[in-house]
Amino acid sequence: MNSVTPTPADLVLTGARIHTVDPALPEAQALAVRDGRIAWIGSDAEAAAWTGPGTEVLDARGRLVLPGFVDAHNHVRLGSDDACVQLAGARTLDAVHERIRAWHAAHPDAEWIEAEAFDYSAVPDGRMPTAADLDPATGDTPALVLSYDVHTAWLNTAALRRLGVDRDHTDLPFGRAVTDPATGEPTGFVKDFAVKGLSRDGHRALRELGLPWASPDRQYGRLAKSLDDAIRYGITTVVEPQNSLDDLALFQRARAEGRLRSRIVAALFHPRGTTDQDLDEFEEAARRFADDRLRVGPLKLYIDDVVEPRTAALLEPYAGCSHHRGDTFYPPEEFAELLTRLDSRGFQCFVHATGDRGIRTVLDSVERARAANGPRDARHQIVHVECLDPADTPRFAELGVVACMQPRHAAPDIAGPGQDWAENVGPDRWHKAWPLRSLHAAGAVLALSSDWNVAEMDPMIGIHAAVTRRPPGGGEAWTADETIDVATAVEGYTMGSAYANFLDHERGSLTVGKLADFVVLSRDILRIAPDEIPGTTAETVVVGGEVVVGAEPAAGRPREA
Repeated sequence: MNSVTPTPADLVLTGARIHTVDPALPEAQALAVRDGRIAWIGSDAEAAAWTGPGTEVLDARGRLVLPGFVDAHNHVRLGSDDACVQLAGARTLDAVHERIRAWHAAHPDAEWIEAEAFDYSAVPDGRMPTAADLDPATGDTPALVLSYDVHTAWLNTAALRRLGVDRDHTDLPFGRAVTDPATGEPTGFVKDFAVKGLSRDGHRALRELGLPWASPDRQYGRLAKSLDDAIRYGITTVVEPQNSLDDLALFQRARAEGRLRSRIVAALFHPRGTTDQDLDEFEEAARRFADDRLRVGPLKLYIDDVVEPRTAALLEPYAGCSHHRGDTFYPPEEFAELLTRLDSRGFQCFVHATGDRGIRTVLDSVERARAANGPRDARHQIVHVECLDPADTPRFAELGVVACMQPRHAAPDIAGPGQDWAENVGPDRWHKAWPLRSLHAAGAVLALSSDWNVAEMDPMIGIHAAVTRRPPGGGEAWTADETIDVATAVEGYTMGSAYANFLDHERGSLTVGKLADFVVLSRDILRIAPDEIPGTTAETVVVGGEVVVGAEPAAGRPREA
């Protein structure tokens, strides 16, 4: 409610149960939109004053209205790819082979077999896959299989030959080929694909080597499909966390073709070896792309990799290992100097860190930067925070570091007992897994997200996982003492993620003056049983006061949201 004199608005929403995520006015029934922003919010009784002959009226029919979701970490450029064999749910090598053979039979003339969403647990005995594991299903056609987290690649023998991978060429433009300790020959498993293969140089190398997956048209197809999914789920702002300058043309094309219905924040990838000239170009890109539809600016870095192939950096050795703790991509001192330098130039940094030693290295580096440069509102993010030592929990709030986390990753069907994550960390460290409640209680800002296409994009799946630590279909909870309530999860997917990306002045809550981005849900997720949250849909999605998802208006009647 506000004191502005009512005049007819462009759009008025009535009959709603509006959960504003604004403590100054937590709930309302109606709102008015003018010039793409919220002009008024209040009760149904007052809404008529904002309605004129040209006003579009939406009737929410008593349904829950939330701010548009802000997905703080969503790889919309990566997939899924309709031209790839889809391996999600293939939990054995036989199942992987069956899907690849079926695809190859339907595409006998394919120059490459490409597959995605491979689950590490499909390989028995906790080992990593080899070319010999893939050859029976692919024959002489080169094949590249991407893991579900896109951090590793799996090649068959023909692909090793095609890509020039041999015992003398294992440090690749697109990753690091693992070698057999007995023979020195590459096994077919490639680590660091996310760090190198998704970099500007790595992607160019794959394209020059003739990999169809890396072609611009295939990239755009993945982006367009993912953007369609995002708006359908009520995600009105997407943070794409890892892009090169070359990739920005894809977003420009999407905007020109009307596919950019969600707003985009694009972070630029800072691989090791990034120069001052590169940083100058990043700053220029941030100046060029700075409107409310497409903003460029944050930097994405890695300190470690992932737990499943034992490439995350842990404080103590992996379960079953006497010495192996994983590695950081930078020595701690070097990373602290790097972050201090980037901080001094005013960059916001998104740092991928999954292991407890990796996370501590980043926190130590932020502390160093603050000591050197003085405190500032940097809002540096640690992305994933999968295995956090309790001693470091309070440091997020103390240092102003945002915890950008993906609740779905913590569900037992992805990370729990019997899965590679839980087995590699070991039961003694399960209490460190995705500590949402502990971080929230310690005052940390939670920016929640999907990490599509690592996990489902739908915010309802993520909210359910945050609240229950169970799979979407139900089952036993895992590490349930780190659940949060629904309202906190909603805040993490709205205001928390908006704050994390310096958008809280115009997004994240339904507040007068902010952008009119909101969603009408099919169920009231704040009141239903948590296991009913999956399956809830975004029946109407409004971006900047424009209905982009929803029913057509009935003749002579207000539109039903």
